[in-house]
Amino acid sequence: MDRIQRNDLVFYQFESWRGLSALRHGVFTRLGGVSQAPFNSLNVGGTVGDDLEAVRANQQRIHAALGTAEARACTVWQVHSADAVVVDHRAPGRHWLARADAMVTNVPGLPLTMRFADCVPILFYDPTHQVAGIAHAGWRGTVGKVAAATVRAMQNAYGSSPTEIRAAIGPSIGPEHYQVGPEVVEAVRKAFGQTNDLIRWMADGSAHLDLWQANRQALLEAGLQHAHIETAGMCTASHTGEFFSHRAERGKTGRFCAVIALEV
Repeated sequence: MDRIQRNDLVFYQFESWRGLSALRHGVFTRLGGVSQAPFNSLNVGGTVGDDLEAVRANQQRIHAALGTAEARACTVWQVHSADAVVVDHRAPGRHWLARADAMVTNVPGLPLTMRFADCVPILFYDPTHQVAGIAHAGWRGTVGKVAAATVRAMQNAYGSSPTEIRAAIGPSIGPEHYQVGPEVVEAVRKAFGQTNDLIRWMADGSAHLDLWQANRQALLEAGLQHAHIETAGMCTASHTGEFFSHRAERGKTGRFCAVIALEV
């Protein structure tokens, strides 16, 4: 990923999407905001205990740095589901569109935003039909295959072909830090038919889930091409200086932001 700094804010963009003039996107770090510890400093989570005025100021800074319209930004109430919604405008009278974990749109200048602190941001772009999408995948969303649900939403709403869709898997907790219990191992087995390259067994017998590989597998199953999937490979739990991590910081932390928007 390309690391970019603008007005004290630091964010990342995917290398394979470099030079795409029809798209704006960024996975923002925790740097450059106004929130106080333990939410320091670019927290966009409004339900974690941070001052809401600080959260709003951080959101405004993010959109100013990316050049997107904060007043038009759309989001969802994230519930660890595999539900995707089609977006053509901001919901009047409230901040979120629906209880869901993915959004797709073909409307230029309509930013899609979501919040993360170990779960996987997945960004989508169809350059043929000019469609953008974003998904939030924790372990439940991963085994529920929210990644594939997002692809289906792009197909059904806009006629996108999976072979033309580009996907990018952003920073999240890596397998070295993501120990899971037997119920998660079994859920992975049921969802993917195997656990060989998805669950890593450690010397002490503990199981660790590779969210990056699992979501990549779901995208491939949905019909995407290997060459059209980029994985950041950046672990949020290993880089708490730049990213919020729910697990590494024992739950008392903020949320970082991912944004994608079609150029006007």
